[in-house]
Amino acid sequence: MFKNLLAFWKGKDFLAEVLEAFKEMLNDTKSMFESVCDALIEGRKGPDLEAKVYKVDKKVNLREKEIRKRIVEHLSIQPSVEIPVSLVLMSVVKDAERVGDYCKNLFEVTELLEGSLERTHFAEFFNGIDKKILQQFDKTVKAFMESDEKVAKEILSIERGIVIDCDDILKKLAKGNLPTNEAVCLALLARYFKRVSAHLANIGSSVILPVSDLDFFDEKLRREKGSK
Repeated sequence: MFKNLLAFWKGKDFLAEVLEAFKEMLNDTKSMFESVCDALIEGRKGPDLEAKVYKVDKKVNLREKEIRKRIVEHLSIQPSVEIPVSLVLMSVVKDAERVGDYCKNLFEVTELLEGSLERTHFAEFFNGIDKKILQQFDKTVKAFMESDEKVAKEILSIERGIVIDCDDILKKLAKGNLPTNEAVCLALLARYFKRVSAHLANIGSSVILPVSDLDFFDEKLRREKGSK
């Protein structure tokens, strides 16, 4: 459905501008995620990281408001034929904004962490999850901007694995004997990584799911996982 709707709007200035603004939201949140992970994992926390994170988060929030305002204004002129794709856009921009919020939460972990994160512990527990999420960012842009169903399914497959891995991390931490500060910070990372991945999957799922199922993809996964 989404592919057909994009084809219907192809060439219209409104859609091109909204999609470009949405792409910027995704690129900005990826930049936030990369910078914060660099500080957490590699210890490269520059003195201006906090200012950068909050500045980009504010920009992402403003983009969301601008896109929603443009959609509402557009629907007041074209009230019927473009409602479905407008609902999709309204939903995915909220997901992109939430990704920014969780990147901000990840930065807050750098403030809670006493000293540097033990790299061997991070590698043992997370095994490259941060890199998988960076792949998700790139695939999400491609899937949404090009309405690529194959890439959208790849995003959902990545997220399915990350959900399982992050849940396992929490179980291992609960049974482990790491220092309290490190264990709490690693648990928060698992939680926030899982949510960033889930919101990217929601955006990817918009390419292949009907409007009524948007935002419920991760709940469907939990049901499927529980049924095994």
